[in-house]
Amino acid sequence: MLSRTTLKLVLLVSCAHALVHVFELSLPSVEQEIDAEFECGVRLTGLLGTAWRFPWGAAALLAGWLVDRYGSRSMLTIYLLGCATMCVCVATTSDFYALFLPMIGMGTFASIYHPAGLSLISQTTTPKTRPFALGIHGVFGSLGIGGAPLMAGLILSAQLSWRTHYWLLIPPTLLLAVGIYCTQTSTQHRTHVSVSKEEDSAHWWFFGILVTIGVVLGITYSAFLHFLPRYLSDESLTVSSEVGGRQQLLAGGLLFLGCIGQYTAGHLARHRILEWQLSLVMALNVPCLIGMAVATGWLRALAAGTFALCHFMHQPLYNSLIAKYTPASRRSLCYGFSFTMGLGIGGIGPTLAGFSPNDLTTYLSLALATGIASGISLLLAFQNKPETE
Repeated sequence: MLSRTTLKLVLLVSCAHALVHVFELSLPSVEQEIDAEFECGVRLTGLLGTAWRFPWGAAALLAGWLVDRYGSRSMLTIYLLGCATMCVCVATTSDFYALFLPMIGMGTFASIYHPAGLSLISQTTTPKTRPFALGIHGVFGSLGIGGAPLMAGLILSAQLSWRTHYWLLIPPTLLLAVGIYCTQTSTQHRTHVSVSKEEDSAHWWFFGILVTIGVVLGITYSAFLHFLPRYLSDESLTVSSEVGGRQQLLAGGLLFLGCIGQYTAGHLARHRILEWQLSLVMALNVPCLIGMAVATGWLRALAAGTFALCHFMHQPLYNSLIAKYTPASRRSLCYGFSFTMGLGIGGIGPTLAGFSPNDLTTYLSLALATGIASGISLLLAFQNKPETE
């Protein structure tokens, strides 16, 4: 079990995690309203989504290096203040193409979170308690993922502008920035177990496999989230895009199922079999994506909800494995590289989905890619190595 001090730290960092996913899901939650105002079309809003997501991942490597150098608390404060500033810029922009710059800026500041937050949690927990801590951390992330479209849905249902959504994000972001800056954080330094050069090389090889898997997960994740409200706007669902807010409310409710997946995975995770558990979770994603490809009417909501439940189970497992296969002294940098690949390259998902001819092609392609990644993850399961801390 987590100590009281560690639990408090995990909860504080998890609040910052919730907010980073609120920032992430804010654009997908109002994507149709932006399209309606500027008459730009799905291809351009897909590019706008990638403009946010690419720096979110690409800058994570630099962010990881900065966290190792300057510490998590300072970098988390910068992330929050930067995102609050970008929210002001988005809310006051009156030209579609001018939105690209603050979206890139917000994604860049948001890139700080995962290397800083995950490293802080991994360094203050043990291999046995880490999956549970990351499960709590993941639950808060899913609350942010589901909360953003829910918040947007309520705003739009009240006939308010989509810009109101960004204005309302600023006060809690600034409040949390002050809270984190004023909180003293410390990292547990544990003695490292010496390993041979061959074993160290093997661990880096396994880390490379994890990063490859992360790219596939990132593409699937970003494509799914960016167009989820639009996916749920099928006329047979009676939640058409003409009724502002209803599809966002439905999307938010379905995404909250990710909280169950995160908590379940964190609770059931066992550090000795994490590799097998990750392979199983990814395999479960495949039929869910096939279901999304062929579903019509209210079956779309069922398929999307089932996918959200299964997909987010990978996060406590994946992030625990990143900690397992990387040295503590470079943990932030390794998390940064992982997110650079998974969220940077993976951020192309909205663009790929935007240029895809239909949902059938989009989700069958994602199912195929996820199935291949699940097979690749078996390499980790069959070559399971003990953790060195």
